[in-house]
Order: sequence, then structure tokens, then C-alpha cells
Amino acid sequence: MGLVFEELIRKFAESSNDTAGEHFTPRDIVRLTTSLVFMEDDEALTKPGIIRTIYDPTAGTGGFLSAGMEYVHELNPQAVMRAFGQELNPESYAICKADMLIKGQDVSNIKLGNTLSNDHLYASKFDYMLSNPPFGVDWKKIEGDIADEHTLKGFDGRFGPGLPRVSDGSLLFLLHLISKLRDVTDGGSNGGSRIGIILNGSPLFTGGAGSGESEIRRHILESDLLEAIVALPTDMFYNTGIATYVWVLSNKKPAERKGKVQLINGVNLCGKMRKSLGSKRHVMDEADIATITRCFGNFEVVEAQALDKPAEVKSNRGRQAANPKPEAVKTFASKIFASHEFGYRRITIERPLRLSWQFSDERIASLRFESGALGSAMQWIYTEYGQDHWQDAADCELYGQLDDYAVEIRAYLKSQFADLKEKQIKDLLDASTWLAQKAVLLKARALQSEIDTVQHDDFNGYDEAIKVASKKAGISLDAKEKKQIADAVSWKNPAAEKVVKKTHKGKANPLYGLFDVHKEAIEYQADGELRDFENVALDPSRPVSESVEAYFIAEVQPHVPDAWIDASKRDAKDAEIGIVGYEIPFNRHFYQYQPPRPLEEIDADLDAVSAEIMALLREVHS
Repeated sequence: MGLVFEELIRKFAESSNDTAGEHFTPRDIVRLTTSLVFMEDDEALTKPGIIRTIYDPTAGTGGFLSAGMEYVHELNPQAVMRAFGQELNPESYAICKADMLIKGQDVSNIKLGNTLSNDHLYASKFDYMLSNPPFGVDWKKIEGDIADEHTLKGFDGRFGPGLPRVSDGSLLFLLHLISKLRDVTDGGSNGGSRIGIILNGSPLFTGGAGSGESEIRRHILESDLLEAIVALPTDMFYNTGIATYVWVLSNKKPAERKGKVQLINGVNLCGKMRKSLGSKRHVMDEADIATITRCFGNFEVVEAQALDKPAEVKSNRGRQAANPKPEAVKTFASKIFASHEFGYRRITIERPLRLSWQFSDERIASLRFESGALGSAMQWIYTEYGQDHWQDAADCELYGQLDDYAVEIRAYLKSQFADLKEKQIKDLLDASTWLAQKAVLLKARALQSEIDTVQHDDFNGYDEAIKVASKKAGISLDAKEKKQIADAVSWKNPAAEKVVKKTHKGKANPLYGLFDVHKEAIEYQADGELRDFENVALDPSRPVSESVEAYFIAEVQPHVPDAWIDASKRDAKDAEIGIVGYEIPFNRHFYQYQPPRPLEEIDADLDAVSAEIMALLREVHS
């Protein structure tokens, strides 16, 4: 029944493939995932009377549940499998429930509803869990429920490690499955659980250090739950051709797997279908599934070995190159990594701010306008309505008066400055806004008369110069006015002196921003635009500070000697320098370099094409 229904979904929903993918998992992928999850439970596969539970939070029509039961019963007909599931789509739920009824299951264990926002099996734990959650589907509608559970329950709920971005909820399903793991001590030697979930490439690397996705990967790897990831061929699903991966997780790893993760590259283990079904052009046969299953079961490293697979058939349309690029050899490989090898610390690298300053007429003139969101609009208004009528003299009563032009100004701002809000437009039409800026402008001119118009390349003397000039000119500046003037008359200059932030007592430590200058420990102001980040590989064999400093000395200091590590940026969990992040760059580990064609061959092809073009042109002219 499930197969018939899914075939109808595939056949008649190809025009709306976003929903078709929520129902249909190809049977070859189901078979592979089931094999990987069940293969290590020898008792369930051999002993009579064994009882096991299987669960799918995105049950669809029950394909995974049926496949799991069939797999075990093929090897052990006396085993008892109890199926549990939950499905959002009512039609799929009905088919799944009917299918389980035919198979003699307790259909009350199949629930209808959204698994993430309303888990109907919240108190249950399971032996085996299989799932193919929808790819790239947002969870905006249930964001409030998920965020509340994350905030209020923390690790006592399902989403304690973190939340992924709203645009993709795949990792939420993974966290949900992890929350259903049976405790290892529950059931004696049969305690613990295993998970098989199909995900796209996004959960492997999306999100930098400290992000929700990275924190979820961190929780999985540091809790030693991940056993293996298998890269599947592309074009395996009926509604998408993107790369997909099978994640195998367990909280009862064998001794040899503890602290390790196996990556299996099976992207070439497939054959071409005689006729494509939607986007599905490839199929995995029993031999392909056995190759992956055997590699996983043996927990072995396999160097890239050539596969006996036919080469891709290339199009013969158009002009063919005389010396085509050789076809890349199709290979199969497996690698084993320690869990910490996927982790890194993102350290913040700062560089000193260097400023020059000058009280020139041009720079002072910019103080007539605010420097923020109103700046451009004020410049336009002044040019159109104020420049010819307003005077900078203190007794000018017209300055800032725009009542006669308010309608025209408002219409222009609405059309040309659409980002401005109503309050900002009212501020622009208010004379007090203009008079406040005029006051700053006049004070800056007074300071100019006491200082000079010469360029200074050491900003460290700026505050003292302003203090002396203000006293001589008989003016006072509040904090806002000081900042406005400083921003107007200063600019970044790589040739200027470094701006000193603070002088510290004690010893200098240039690695962390305390430099020895005339036997004083000087801290410089950091330049936000020059801020950079470096990823330092995790190394549990030595202290964090030692590995971070060694990396900085070797990779950063030779190139930017005045840089330093910002020690205030620390990880929220271990309070060490740098924010911990985790990613699994699958393709990088299995990349095979293909040398480009020799330049001589490329030149020969270009010469041949050029000659052909010239011959055609001669025919046209003749």
C-alpha cells in the first residue's frame, strides 16, 4: 500500500516537488540505512523471542518502519518488532496506519501531528530510529514553540545544544531523535539505541563557531554519538538531485569506535537507471549496499580504490575537443578520524587603529549635517532650500525654518529616501535639528582658529589639543559634540601612529595586546575594520593557550607583526581563549586532484577552432 501510494505521489506531484519529497524515500536508500543501523545487533538478528522497538518521527507512509521490520524478519523470523511513528500529513498517516494494521502492529503507536512542536510520544525511548526529514524546510510557523522549549527546558528538553537557522529544520529532527535514545544502562547488555537519518550537505558545515548548527555538531561529537557518515550518490531522490548523506549515531559504541568517526565516500556506488523517475537517475544495487555495509561493519580505512563502473556518457552534440580531458576514475574510499579533528577554536585577531586628524574647512563643513541616517537627506535639503537663504550668523532667524517647503520636502523624501521613518522626517523638518548641528559647526570653527589647519599623524595628542583650544576659545563640548567633531576631522591612515587606549601596570605581553613601549605596557585601540579571525585546530594533547599561541606565532605574526590575540573572546562552555566550532568538511577529505590538460593540447584545440572560424568567414566573404 505504501509503495502504491508513494508511486502516485511521485507521478502526480512532480509539478510540486517540494511536497513530494516529504513522502518518498527510495527503497534502495531505505535498504542501505536500515542495514547500517541494524547490523551491529547480533542478538536481534539471531536469537528467537527478542523484542525491539523501531521509530520514525517523519513516518510518511511507513517505508522505513516496514523496511526495518522486513530486514530483521529476514534474518530472524522469531524476533518481535514493535513500530512507532508520527506523521504530519493526514493522507500519509492514514496509509502508514493501515499498513501497520495489516502487519499486525498496534496502530495506536502511529500518531498524527507535528513531531517538533507536538511530540505525541514524548515519554518514549526506542531501540532503533530511522528518518528522512524534509530537506531545507523552514520551521518559521513553530518557531515560538521550539524557542520556548530551548530556553525554558535547556538540556532537559530536546533542543538544549542549540537551534539551527529558521530556514532549515533538519538538525531539529536529529536532536529530537537523540532525545529518544535509551539509556545504556536501561536493559542491561541490550541498553542504548541506534539512529539512521538522511540529511543533505547543509548540516555538515553550515554555521560558524558559536552558531546553533555548530553547537549541535559539537554536542554530537563531544558526546561521542556519531559513528559514521556515508556520502550517497547524487540524483538518488525523486524530487531533488542534491548530495545527501546517511548519519549513523549510537550511544553504545563498541570499544574500537569510541572517540572516532568513520567517513565513507559512496558517491560512485550506483548504476544508471534505464529510465529516470523524476530526478532519480541513479540506483544502488545489492552489491553497492553490501560494499558500504561491509566497510562500515569492518570499521576499516579504505584508500581510494577504483570501481568497475561504466563511464558517464557524454553528449556528442557540438564540436568535440581533439584532446578531451580524461575522465576522473570512479573510486570508493573510507577514512577514520578522531572526533576532535572536526573541531577548531575561532580566535579573534586585532590590529591597532591608526588615525590622522586635521581641522580643514572641508572636514569641518561636514558637521552641518548629521553623520547617521539623516546625513544624505540633510545635504539635499540644505542645497535646495537653505544654502541661498540661511546664514551661519547667530542672529539668523531663518536658519532651519522649512515650514513653507514641508509638503515638497516630504514628497521628495518619501520617493527618494524610502528608508526614512516618519519620526526621522519630522526631525528633518524641525528647526532644532538644524540649529543643533549649526552649533557644533560653529564650535568646530572656533577650535580651528585656535589650533591650525595642518595635518597631524598622531591622534594621541588630539584630546590635549582640543582641551587647550576649547579653553582659549571659551567654549565647552559635551560628549556627543566631542565625538561628532572627532569623527569629522579624523580618518584612518596606515602611515599614522598607533592610537593608545590605555597604559597598564605590570609586564608587557605582545601576544595579547600589551606592548613594551619605553618600559611601559601599552594597550592600543583596535581597528574594527582590520579585525580578522583564525581557526586553530583542537589539540587535546596540550593546553589551549599553548596551541593558540603556537599557531599565532607561526601563522599570523610573520605577516602582521603588530597584531595580537583578543583574550576576551572566550568559549561560553570551557572559558578558554577562542570560540569552539565544529564542522565536517566531507568533500575536502575525499578530494582527488585532477591535473589540468597540458597547455600544448589547449593551444592546439584553440588553433584548430580559430582555423575553422577563419575558413567559415572566408566562405561568407566569397
